[in-house]
Amino acid sequence: MIKRTVLDATRELLRELGLTTVFGNPGTTEVPFLTDWPDDFDYVLGLQESAVVAMADAFAQATRQPVLVNLHSAGGVGHGLGSLFTAYRNRTPLIVVAGQQTRNLLPHEPFLGAVDASEFPKPYVKWSIEPATAEDVPAALARAYHVATQAPSGPVFVSVPADDWTATTERPIISRPRIRGFAPDPEAIDELVAALEASERPAIVVGGAVDQDAAVVETVALAERLNAAVYVAPMSFRCSFPENHPLFQGFLDPERGAVSDKLAAHDLVVVLGAPAFTYHVDRGRGEAPLPPLFIVSDDEQILARAFEGTGIRATPKLGIRALLNVVDRSTRPAPAPLQRPAKPGGDKLTAEFVYSTLADLLPDNAIVVEEAPSHRGVLHDHLPITATDTGFLTIASGTLGYGVPGAVGAALARPDRHVVGVVGDGSSMYGIQALWTAARQDVPLTILILDNAEYAAVRILGETIGGAKLPGTALGGIDFAALASSMGCQGVTIAEPSGLVPGLTAAFADKRPTLVHLRVAASDRTLY
Repeated sequence: MIKRTVLDATRELLRELGLTTVFGNPGTTEVPFLTDWPDDFDYVLGLQESAVVAMADAFAQATRQPVLVNLHSAGGVGHGLGSLFTAYRNRTPLIVVAGQQTRNLLPHEPFLGAVDASEFPKPYVKWSIEPATAEDVPAALARAYHVATQAPSGPVFVSVPADDWTATTERPIISRPRIRGFAPDPEAIDELVAALEASERPAIVVGGAVDQDAAVVETVALAERLNAAVYVAPMSFRCSFPENHPLFQGFLDPERGAVSDKLAAHDLVVVLGAPAFTYHVDRGRGEAPLPPLFIVSDDEQILARAFEGTGIRATPKLGIRALLNVVDRSTRPAPAPLQRPAKPGGDKLTAEFVYSTLADLLPDNAIVVEEAPSHRGVLHDHLPITATDTGFLTIASGTLGYGVPGAVGAALARPDRHVVGVVGDGSSMYGIQALWTAARQDVPLTILILDNAEYAAVRILGETIGGAKLPGTALGGIDFAALASSMGCQGVTIAEPSGLVPGLTAAFADKRPTLVHLRVAASDRTLY
């Protein structure tokens, strides 16, 4: 057996697994991993680890493929933990490889050493390890790949001491195929079919895992077969049903009473690829009644923690296909189409006016990456997402910092499609460093900053639940166009409604990464 270094063996494995795009921000403990960087590998440099992880998250979401992230020991992992939490909630298959000090120094708690490195990112990784020996590193990465990509997918973590990479190994490299999805129990499907046949007013609730599993087309076919109303689950991180479809009935708010009220007209609810349900606020209504539920999910924890309903474990596409194979076309009447709010006037540069204008100008088959929490309801009302393949990406975690780097990551992943990021002014500042990467990579990208000069979501929700005179919500004074220019991107500011159409039209036609700073009017709209 030919001796080679652990680094050589690892790069051979990464090639076989298709992990040749690496997102990172380097430190000295990563130098041995990065040295003599191969010409067939791409290294995407980010200027802060949180932005690095968020870029990689969106890249993996947009490609539906795992991606490798290289972080710097304990400090770099610590910087990236907020975005790693988002990746966990987004079910993103990230393989995080972190540097560690050399093994001979670890007993002395050295500078840049990580104490209990594999424990640091828990519980927001599916699996983590610091291999016992250098020769175990390739095998640990192979296992990490399979854990990350096996449903339900999610991030994993491997800590590698710096001197492991130069150690020699004689072990063979074994690359196994990715583990496929799984189908539901036939008896469980029979039970659901019987319930659907007896139902007069069924509803479907879709979550982000449906689009993540490329099952939107099958979901549309199922809804049309059943003539069922279709809702989006609270806090869904992808668009899993075209929002201009006649059966689309809108979004469920993350509050038990609101969900109960919206679903009260139905006698059966089938939840596909979503928790049942994710809540954010409690308005003191107790356990408001819900219709009978069936929950189809690949996540055993979602099925186990649901307060009610019948769980069916399956990956979304195979679960939906199993239903399509046996349900008959229904003769029940379809629900009335959703009535959307009227298009707003242009007397002020409001978020409503921005989103309705964006709906008219958005490039065909664009990907919208969103992180503007105080305007999410406005987006739902005025910007229907219609693409059936990764048309929309956002966060399931509520942790800020995804929007700007997420837009950059999606643009890197899908150069065949125009990416439009819509980000709040407060949210943008958690990952603004990604603009430098956008310029360095020269991606065709448009980022819209909705600047209302405050953390409006905090103020609005705080006032709704009884808070008053809240500190720390006022912002303002940030010149986003100048900030973009300083990092190598194009920067444009629009403060009047009359400038919106020409400004967006020019930005979308520009092949360079462009930031459009929109000074929008404040809004007192409630979040939910």
